[in-house]
Amino acid sequence: MEPRIQYAQTTDGVSIAYMVAGAGRPLITMPVPCFSHAELSWQMFSMVQQPLAARYRLVAYDSRGSGLSDRRAIDFSTEAMLRDLEAVVDRSGFDSFVLASWITATPIAVTYAAAHPERVSHLVISDGWAAFSDLSESPAYKAGVPLLEADWVLFTETFAQVLWAYANPEYGRLFAEFMRACCEPEAMRAAWASWLTYDATELLAQVEAPTLVISNKNSRWFSSDVGQRLAASIPNARLALIDDITYAPVPDLIHDFLAEEDERELAASPQPERVGGIHTILFTDIEGSTALTQRLGDSAARTLLREHERLTREALKAHGGAEVKTMGDGFMASFPSASRALECAIALQRAFAERNESAAEPIRIRVGLNAGEPIEEEADLFGTSVILAARIAAQAEGGEILVSEAVRQIVAGKMFLLADRGAVTLRGFEDPVHVYELSWRER
Repeated sequence: MEPRIQYAQTTDGVSIAYMVAGAGRPLITMPVPCFSHAELSWQMFSMVQQPLAARYRLVAYDSRGSGLSDRRAIDFSTEAMLRDLEAVVDRSGFDSFVLASWITATPIAVTYAAAHPERVSHLVISDGWAAFSDLSESPAYKAGVPLLEADWVLFTETFAQVLWAYANPEYGRLFAEFMRACCEPEAMRAAWASWLTYDATELLAQVEAPTLVISNKNSRWFSSDVGQRLAASIPNARLALIDDITYAPVPDLIHDFLAEEDERELAASPQPERVGGIHTILFTDIEGSTALTQRLGDSAARTLLREHERLTREALKAHGGAEVKTMGDGFMASFPSASRALECAIALQRAFAERNESAAEPIRIRVGLNAGEPIEEEADLFGTSVILAARIAAQAEGGEILVSEAVRQIVAGKMFLLADRGAVTLRGFEDPVHVYELSWRER
């Protein structure tokens, strides 16, 4: 699993490098300005980035002036850092995402989360601070400033071996080399000077996202109460203490935090009314979605997926369908009525056909339906009837609706036009399964 490096353009014309790895829930990690490199960070911070990419759709980027981003731009003000983040968010195409920040990136993360509660689903802060005064009195900061002004190599070596104090001397040596690869000395000096202007103290109370604050107990840079004050000031925050300046425990802490928040939200949300007996299960799938993403790129493909999701949800709502789950490029839905399910399938194909008439990039969907008595468990449906519906959908071509014999029998006499497609062999089923094509075009 190697990351893919791409570029985003800020509103002030700066090229921002970012890497993408993994699949699943989107998670954007913010860089500490001048301490990131989209290519080298994958190995330098392997204890953090690689476990995150194994569980999530990980996006990590270089701030301007550093890494593979435009090194000529050495403005590290709050406004400039927000433009970098906004460019990556827009290019990634995520509707909402987990936002993770470390150390000096935290005031920027808090500012963005307070301004965009609809996008930041969860906020993670590791060794963060809200105002420069939380950092300025630390012995490590006071020792680092004159070294940074005096000698670049001496500063990087001292920072890695003494000020940050990695226990492994070889890792400390490599980290010093990494720092020199990340930026030029004048950029690092500009970044440190910008910290004096960072202050998100008044915005902490405006953060709506559930927040995890992670704090090292024995940091040379922050007193032990900085993390406590952050967690106390953010309305829906919890504090986790660690003793590891490599941040190796952070991926597991994030995973546990998100899992607990998901469980809490599920318990608090009203559950849909359970419908006993027969369900008609509908599956949709975009034809050629993988090739579409490779051809258009993540951002443009995500725009098409959002349109697909909008049209599908509109049809489900209009025909009484319950969305069970979405699989990125497809949906699983349930209907108490087979007739309503077929009407919804027809409406779906007609909506996409109408949309494709004027669209530059067509979206062609496959639809498959089956009826049966699935197992209902935690707002999801399981069992043979569900698997059969998915297999039938996979048999369809883009623009087709295929249904099972069970559905055909239920809607007999209901004026649906069904053409016999014969028996097909489906994966996981010993006997051939009879399928029918539902006609949906206007006559």
